[in-house]
Amino acid sequence: MAKMEDRDAICEAYNDVRDDNSETNWCCLKYNESNSLSLHSIGVDFDELKANFGDDERVYAYLRVQTGDELSKRMKFALITWVGPSVSAMKKAKMSTEKASVKQVFSNFAVEMLCDNLHDVKEDIIKNAVMKAGGANYGTGQ
Repeated sequence: MAKMEDRDAICEAYNDVRDDNSETNWCCLKYNESNSLSLHSIGVDFDELKANFGDDERVYAYLRVQTGDELSKRMKFALITWVGPSVSAMKKAKMSTEKASVKQVFSNFAVEMLCDNLHDVKEDIIKNAVMKAGGANYGTGQ
């Protein structure tokens, strides 16, 4: 299991993303020099989140996504695991077991995505995956 530094701050960021009264749309965890996970950043803009996904980075991101239609808006959540293309095979392998620690905190999400290419990290792709996972999506057609 991955060691987490300042688990309280991580839980607080998670709850902030889930809070409908908060502007915070995402938070991300990164591995530090001691190979522990820590809260790296929180934010509002999707492009700011995407900027955290470097070629040699391992990141767990929790993202709020607005779904629904003109009749009902709903907030759903996505867990994104980023493994940069320059991450070693050993570190990639460790992430598969360490993700269990992350899921103990980021426990409520509609979709989980593994990304290793920035071309796959697009807001519309993630939103479509969340909507597809949610089932029926009714609208008035207007």
